[in-house]
Amino acid sequence: MQQENDGLKKEVGTFTALATVMGTVIGGGVFFKVASVVSATQSAGITLIAWVLGGLLTICAGLTSAELAAALPLTGGAVKYLEYTYGKLPAYLFGWAQSLIYFPANIAALSIVFGTQIVALLHLRDSVQLPVAILAGLSITLINFLGTKAAGRLQSMALIFKLIPIAIIVLVGLFAPSSTNLDLLPTASAHTSLFSAFSSGLLATMFAYDGWLGVGAIAGEMKHPEKDLPRAIGWGLAFITIIYTLINLVFLKTLPISHLAGNLNAASESAIKLFGVMGGKLVTIGILISVYGAINGYTMTGMRVPLSMAEEQTLPFSGFIRKVSKHTAAPFGAGILQFAIALLMMFLGNFDLLTDMIVFVMWIFSLLIFIAVFILRKCEPDLKRPYRVPGYPVIPIIAIVGGLFILITTIVTQFELAMIGMIVTLLGVPVYYLTKKYYRQ
Repeated sequence: MQQENDGLKKEVGTFTALATVMGTVIGGGVFFKVASVVSATQSAGITLIAWVLGGLLTICAGLTSAELAAALPLTGGAVKYLEYTYGKLPAYLFGWAQSLIYFPANIAALSIVFGTQIVALLHLRDSVQLPVAILAGLSITLINFLGTKAAGRLQSMALIFKLIPIAIIVLVGLFAPSSTNLDLLPTASAHTSLFSAFSSGLLATMFAYDGWLGVGAIAGEMKHPEKDLPRAIGWGLAFITIIYTLINLVFLKTLPISHLAGNLNAASESAIKLFGVMGGKLVTIGILISVYGAINGYTMTGMRVPLSMAEEQTLPFSGFIRKVSKHTAAPFGAGILQFAIALLMMFLGNFDLLTDMIVFVMWIFSLLIFIAVFILRKCEPDLKRPYRVPGYPVIPIIAIVGGLFILITTIVTQFELAMIGMIVTLLGVPVYYLTKKYYRQ
């Protein structure tokens, strides 16, 4: 069944689409995931290879999902691809996982990072980190309660500050003399195998590349999606891969491996090493604004997911969750729910634990989307496809193999985390049928 697109204005060109891709994907992970990647690899060479291959896998994933985005340009994006291909329950579980894990965990993880950076910048006690993190998440939730215009202004300002510290660190750091003995040969430490180091490092990079799943949602508003969508995704994710690889090369040139591993302040300390104390602090402030903006982005978009589900009465307490402010039209019921879950995660988790859970759960649904491309090619060959994934079936197969690798690696290396993510997601099954029975008779 062909989906119509009459309600959308086709006003998005190549450059706007490219900016959307890069703005969606680049977040706080670029500054802080180096700590866990280096901790896993203990090697500059394996670290850089992990960032490059993580980018290539993300490009294959983005190009594959874009075929569904162009064929089904519907409001709701990935939820609608899943519903169209597999039915309502898998689509519901995706929305459930986004509401209970993806968005709250992103907010919690980035708030923790914000607190960490404030403590380092102002030389405060470590005990202050959690209160600052809570204040960061709460303040952004309250800003979003003022309405979309206020949240949008914050997001626009943060986008500029997001790119400034990256550009400064890369441009200066690449030409600055190396402060370390940089060995780019991929060698493993005595305590782990080369494969184990690489697989753990690759898994750690995936949070920084997160966001690609939503880039195809603009397909219905593009003037020429068949040409501009693959260009925007391909070039956008390629630029991001280059940026991530270069900034991590700078980190590796500036600080020794032993100092990067597990150090969430690596970006700030690299900036201080490159620019001196005052210049480093200015760059760190730029990083803080970038992270604050990233929290805002997840808060603003995240509260709309439980809102839309509550409007269809598919969540418990839907009456409260769908409450919207009469003055600002802000979904404060969904916002309160989202922040409450994020607050719990701030107390229970840490940055790497939360981001690894996000990656695991979202790649379960990403894998279903990649497989959906094959299913619809076979079952609906006449479905209008303004854009077809290039190199079919090779690129979708690479995306599927990469997705399976991420899921299996997480299960093997972090079994408890994977089980928690799966259990929370599967809890949506009885909730779906109970709400369907009692709310949607």
